[in-house]
Amino acid sequence: MHSLIVVTNPNPGSFSHSVAAEVAEGVTASGATFEIADLAAEGFDPRFSAADIAAHLREGPSPEDVVAEQARIDRADALVLVYPVYWWSMPGLLKGWIDRVFSNGWAYDEMSAEKTIKKLSRLPIHLVAIGGATMRTYARHGYFGAMRTQIDHGIFGYCGAPVMSSELLLTEAQDMASHLDTARGIGQNLFAAPPSRKTADAA
Repeated sequence: MHSLIVVTNPNPGSFSHSVAAEVAEGVTASGATFEIADLAAEGFDPRFSAADIAAHLREGPSPEDVVAEQARIDRADALVLVYPVYWWSMPGLLKGWIDRVFSNGWAYDEMSAEKTIKKLSRLPIHLVAIGGATMRTYARHGYFGAMRTQIDHGIFGYCGAPVMSSELLLTEAQDMASHLDTARGIGQNLFAAPPSRKTADAA
């Protein structure tokens, strides 16, 4: 089994990179393989261009960099996104990657206003958001719920990709070592079989 771990913090020494590395360590410990896509270091262009619009409308081919990213995802059995929270959402680089790569015809087929075919049901998603506030702040304002609505449901639900885990690691007044343990556990359990219904009922 193979996973693609996407990290979008432009600082290679960031906590986001440390979390992504721990996820990768967990994947390796489970006997699976991984690839890390460091979008900032790789210079991915998040701008939705005229060529992207043409591809969306089925009036032209997808740009080469988009096709390369789609091939990278196609090789993966799971997708992990590790990102800092910017303005209660994901960074523009990651949003632009999704805007361009999760395109009409590949992630979904927009047949008409009434019918959309979801094409990524085979791809489990794991989200690891890193925030700088407290859980009380997120709860009081409903920020985490809003993030799950727009990202888990609005993006991946639209494509049919099941979100298997959605973690929020908060760095304010939190034990950073425990966050790294959580990240390693995500990697270790990425391809673990879910418990059977019989086992779950008995628990």
